[in-house]
Amino acid sequence: MALTPSNMLPLGTSAPNFTLVDTVTKNMYSLQDVKGKKGTVVMFICNHCPYVKHVNDELIRICNDYRVTGFSFVAISSNDAERYPQDGPYEMYKTAQKLGYPFPYLYDETQEVAKAYDAACTPDFYLFDADLKLVYRGQLDNSRPGNSIPLNGRDLREALDNILNNHPQRSDQKPSMGCNIKWK
Repeated sequence: MALTPSNMLPLGTSAPNFTLVDTVTKNMYSLQDVKGKKGTVVMFICNHCPYVKHVNDELIRICNDYRVTGFSFVAISSNDAERYPQDGPYEMYKTAQKLGYPFPYLYDETQEVAKAYDAACTPDFYLFDADLKLVYRGQLDNSRPGNSIPLNGRDLREALDNILNNHPQRSDQKPSMGCNIKWK
């Protein structure tokens, strides 16, 4: 595991389109299918990364707290499943079922979507506004495995609240940190 920061895609970037299979329902979802009325959170995660395991419960809480306000959430795994079979579609299905993910968990087999988003690590978070323009990218909060800082999703929650309350986003957004995406 190599600790890797987000690449910090430029704010204002239009959300790259995608069409990927949901490992739970086997349905294909495009960006337009998962777009939220107020905004859309695209998360790059995987099954085996300890940084993702650390935040899973908070991801579920945030999704449940904000999807009722018009936000949508989607998770994408882009890891090489040949070298990391624990991150393959069947294992993704099992993880989503076990944890009760309230969002689609899509598989990016070609890794083209991760490249389009300039994703670098898991977890990596992108918040797009109602027009699918990037307004936040970076960390969930300051908590990391073993650092004793409570997990609360503060940074992402603040960005979501800023959209809800028509407040400007912070300019000092901190990159996420986690395992590097396992490229082919």
